[in-house]
Amino acid sequence: MRNMTTSALKENKMGTMPIGKLLLRMAFPMALSMLVQALYNVVDSAFVAKLSDVDQNALNAVSLVFPVQNIMIGLAMGIGVGVNALLSRGLGQGDADTVRKSALNGVFLTAIAMLLTVAFGIFFAEPFMRSQTANETVIAYGVSYIRIITIVSFGIFGETIFEKLLQSTGRTFYTFITQGTGAVINIILDPILIFGLWGMPRMEVAGAAVATVIGQIVACILALLFNRFKNPEVSLRLRGFRPNFRMIGRILAIGIPSTIMVAITSVTYYFFVRVLMRFEALRVGLGEVGTAVYGAYSKLQSFIFMPVFGINNASLAIAAYNYGARKPARIKKTVKCAAIGATALMLIGLLLFQCFPAVLLGFFNADAQMLSVGAPALRALSLAFLFAGVCISFGGIFQALGNSVFSMLVSISRQIIVLLPAAYLLSLSGSINAVWYAYPISEIISVLASAWFLSILYRKRIQPLYSPAEAEN
Repeated sequence: MRNMTTSALKENKMGTMPIGKLLLRMAFPMALSMLVQALYNVVDSAFVAKLSDVDQNALNAVSLVFPVQNIMIGLAMGIGVGVNALLSRGLGQGDADTVRKSALNGVFLTAIAMLLTVAFGIFFAEPFMRSQTANETVIAYGVSYIRIITIVSFGIFGETIFEKLLQSTGRTFYTFITQGTGAVINIILDPILIFGLWGMPRMEVAGAAVATVIGQIVACILALLFNRFKNPEVSLRLRGFRPNFRMIGRILAIGIPSTIMVAITSVTYYFFVRVLMRFEALRVGLGEVGTAVYGAYSKLQSFIFMPVFGINNASLAIAAYNYGARKPARIKKTVKCAAIGATALMLIGLLLFQCFPAVLLGFFNADAQMLSVGAPALRALSLAFLFAGVCISFGGIFQALGNSVFSMLVSISRQIIVLLPAAYLLSLSGSINAVWYAYPISEIISVLASAWFLSILYRKRIQPLYSPAEAEN
């Protein structure tokens, strides 16, 4: 059914509202909810760190589990991005069949990913932990944490796919409610379940995992209800549903690069730490301090990057919708507004990191040695912000136009081809301060690659949408 005959599928605000206003309205709730998520990550680590005052193994276990959590998020986000792009494009084209198939096949793919995650938790949690440490206490903590978050992973997978359906139709305010509610519940339950407050049993590391999945389940239920009652463009009725492998292939073609990009982040973190630990041989304690600073930066930078990812998600849906609706001028405007907005946020972050590094590190109880290493580190690392905003915003446009491979190539070139070799070569100078500059160097290369890829997409995907008269103007 190519011609829309129902009011539920008529052209919505993504095809009519001024782009600047639309992007702000869609991005703000997503950015706010992502800030809450960033706050949760810091608070969650803080509670586990307090537990580690009694038993240092607890924090080590949670740190080693990070790659598993990251891959789970990557799988869920990859499928969600593919569905988001195809569904928004279907809405723009007025194609109700594509809208329905995108949503249902996305849910089907999500269920498969969840089952694979459950299998990993049951059969591979212990081998995964033993591959990293011989400490039996750390292994026990890590295995319990992994099994809880994987076996009860329907919360994170369901939350992600249902939120992407809401984002696809421009209803981002509801995703703010779902993500914010889940994160707040998580933060509240963390100390109660970890330390056994108010009559609850002391669950320690397992308590952090239980708090996490409860928050995710609540967010999943809310997102499902919002889709059922507040998202009429998307039908989730399963009657007569059969997996459409052509549609599944299209979803995966767009989504897999996003999953790979998340996985690359874990690889980069691991090997960058390895580079920093080279300085342990030069001066005892220097490598460990550098690693602590890097960990603190990773937490702090999320408060800057998360709002930019909100702009990314909003621009993806807007550009995909208008690509389907064959409105090239609105796509161009979206590219421009997203890049300006992302860069503005990054400049605010740059100012904070340049002017107040000691204050920022103070949140992590930094001592004199950590401040001496960390202050110049934060100033050097934050120079990457000048270029990162543009790269992130362009990545959303690549995905919206069905070219997620470009996003993946930029990510690989930035983190694997440039960042890690640059960090290693700079470490040969014998100065840990030099290593941090690998980040701005890699971002300069990635912004050049992003601009090149965008020019290719403009010629091949956007320019042909103009009518002869529009092209002349």
